[in-house]
Amino acid sequence: MKTKMKNALISVSDKENLNLLLKILKKYNINIISSGGTYTSIKKLGYKCTEVSKYTGFKEMLDGRVKTLHPKIHAGILHDRQKKNHKNEMAKQNFPAIDLIVVNFYPFQKVVTSTSNAKNIIENIDIGGPTMVRAAAKNFNDVTIITSKNDYSHLINEIEKNKGTTTLKFRELMSSKAFGLTAYYDAMIANWFNKKLNIQFPERKTIFGKKLQRLRYGENPHQKSSIYVSDYNDQTLGFTQLHGRELSYNNYNDMFASLDILKSLKKFGTVIIKHANPCGVSENKNPLTSFINAFASDPISAFGGVIACNFKITKRIATEINKNFLEVILAKGFDKESLKLLKQKKNLRIIDITGFKLKNLTSIKNFDGSFLIQSKDNMIFDKKKLKFVTKLKPNKKELAEIEFAFNICKYVKSNAIILCNNFSTIGIGAGQSSRLDSCKIATQKAKQFQSSKIKNSVAASDAFFPFADGITTLIKAGIKTIVQPGGSIRDQEVINAADKAKIKMVFTGIRHFNH
Repeated sequence: MKTKMKNALISVSDKENLNLLLKILKKYNINIISSGGTYTSIKKLGYKCTEVSKYTGFKEMLDGRVKTLHPKIHAGILHDRQKKNHKNEMAKQNFPAIDLIVVNFYPFQKVVTSTSNAKNIIENIDIGGPTMVRAAAKNFNDVTIITSKNDYSHLINEIEKNKGTTTLKFRELMSSKAFGLTAYYDAMIANWFNKKLNIQFPERKTIFGKKLQRLRYGENPHQKSSIYVSDYNDQTLGFTQLHGRELSYNNYNDMFASLDILKSLKKFGTVIIKHANPCGVSENKNPLTSFINAFASDPISAFGGVIACNFKITKRIATEINKNFLEVILAKGFDKESLKLLKQKKNLRIIDITGFKLKNLTSIKNFDGSFLIQSKDNMIFDKKKLKFVTKLKPNKKELAEIEFAFNICKYVKSNAIILCNNFSTIGIGAGQSSRLDSCKIATQKAKQFQSSKIKNSVAASDAFFPFADGITTLIKAGIKTIVQPGGSIRDQEVINAADKAKIKMVFTGIRHFNH
């Protein structure tokens, strides 16, 4: 059994609940070593403490950059208590053992989000703290390392239960947490440098994240799941839940898909998501019209879906929302009357996204220890490079509709066909291995729910038509304008079919696969 702890070194930026820790250390006569602000705080709380420079006999230097980087401290942490030669060396140097390290780091993530001053940011890269943490974590057989105030209570219970010491099991668990923290901290710094230097794909890439919440399960009940935040502000996703049940894995997945689309809309916009695919999207000068049109696109698929709005929800809109069964509603605020109405639905998750900002830098797909990283598909097309390949050309309004339709197209799982009328989707064919099948599904849905709007509507395809059969299906349904990337060896065959039907077709030269 490990002998009673004698010496502890405490160096923390976050001094919350420090008093609880000091109380238990005093009870078991554990000496405290500290420096800087932590030393001052400990003394103010009325506890005895030895300042680091007095302990080492060496004053801190280089504006505080060198304080704890001293053999007396690191030998005290790192020596193997079971090795005779280690004991002899420690005795020769008159270095006592340090049994407990309590450290949290300079608030790099807080500083990097509050300033762009590189000098200030660099000064908040902690060196002494991570060095002590790594040393203690390596030597967990003899040393206890605590890196979070959330573990103070666990440490206190351990010390009480074991009369002044800790168990190997506990020390090993804390060591695991400590190495996780140093990896996370270093990854944050590396990512800051990559961003500063505009290095999107570095030689070594570390994806860092802090667990925000453990979820009940994953996509299915037999799968385990948690959500992590990889932003420098590791406390929140930027939105606030006002009501409803705990968010699930599938809720988050659909919410992320909806927010991705929502940020691309120019006017008042509504996005309805089901299984990470849009089933209705609309933008309009009037928020209520935007909601009604989006829902009308496919009201059956919208059942149990996620709705995201880039406007404030009013009582009138809330009344429309309450007519339907939905899992989640996201919006840029809710007035009092709308909240009162919406909260009548006990399980409806109400999310305020007023503070949410989408960065959209990269997308990541992971498989069995490997992962793919790519830049986000934020492009629609270059208007100057559009090719008007048919005899008939679209007018200004049709060009605006083309832009809307092709934008939505990139968020739909491939193969994707989007039918739009007056800046609202009226039919969506998604996730088919055959583009022809996507055409059939999109037209079928439009005929089912929006038959009066098919005539003169716009169709968008995420990739080229390999044969003319796809556009023939669209033409028969009443489509008058088609936008697609082009690039097939049979482009001319497709163009000829469009000209024969006297419809308009535009080539973008941009593909939007979303597998």
